[in-house]
Amino acid sequence: MTKKILVTGADGFIGSHLVESLVRDGYDVRAFVYYNSFNSWGWLDAAASDVAGKFEVIAGDIRDPHGVDAAIQGCDRVLHLAALIAIPFSYHAPDAYVQTNVTGTLNVLQAARRHDVEKVVCTSTSETYGTAQFVPITEEHPLNAQSPYAATKVGADQMALSFQRSFEMPVSVLRPFNTYGPRQSARAVIPTIIGQIAAGSRQIKLGALHPTRDFTFVRDTARGFIQAMDCEACIGEVVNIGSNFEISIGDTVALIAEAMGKQVEVVTDDDRIRPAASEVERLFAATEKAERLFGWEPEFSGRDGFVRGLAETAEWFQNPANLARYKTDHYNI
Repeated sequence: MTKKILVTGADGFIGSHLVESLVRDGYDVRAFVYYNSFNSWGWLDAAASDVAGKFEVIAGDIRDPHGVDAAIQGCDRVLHLAALIAIPFSYHAPDAYVQTNVTGTLNVLQAARRHDVEKVVCTSTSETYGTAQFVPITEEHPLNAQSPYAATKVGADQMALSFQRSFEMPVSVLRPFNTYGPRQSARAVIPTIIGQIAAGSRQIKLGALHPTRDFTFVRDTARGFIQAMDCEACIGEVVNIGSNFEISIGDTVALIAEAMGKQVEVVTDDDRIRPAASEVERLFAATEKAERLFGWEPEFSGRDGFVRGLAETAEWFQNPANLARYKTDHYNI
């Protein structure tokens, strides 16, 4: 019998790609999107033609326990992605991050428990580790939240794991490292760079260039969710997924400019600089656990994989219809 899968945050960047992957894999998908008076389904409004119309949509608010309960009813599995994720905005609105990321996750867990859901996968973030104390970063690395966003994700992760330990609930925590690709918000660095270049700017406004990141292509991340969902061995476990590659922001600018065939100059924008103690200086994932538990490996791996992923992402952003969705001349926090 076909499993019915609820994806929360399905209207977002990763969520929309995940919905497409699940539909193509033959799952019965229910997409939980953030209610708004425009009746927008976010990026699901632009779902690929082979997927459009083949999933159910429920609009609601992850902070509303009753709406979350109604969305989960009748589902076999839940992939929980709904969250506030922008780090700079978490400096301005930490209350909203607690309500959405911690209480929202609690709402999902409570409803999943009431309805005897057979598997829940909760979304974490590499930001929970803070600046790497050793690399590659394994799942045993200490947690060190350096922003209100990261603190709420630590809280959400621990809430999920506590439900597994307290109630034997089948929960896994997937911890992606810096996902990128088509449809990503301009609050992230790769769309910020590509968007400015695609809009014609040759002076690229950025914050710090020295931090390193492990950028993971979005289809690899989506596949990680599906494989983790099907894995009994990762119940009660936290599992990293990354690209087996570490690169600085400055070197990322150079690769993107090369891929787009442009010469650019980077201009430091003080508004984009994180407070010194809040900047995560280095992230680089160990992914052996994902391979061991459910056979996941990145298809966009290493430098060559990153170059391929950047090329596909840049091509998407250079489509005028896609670029028009972005305000490239504004700093998106």
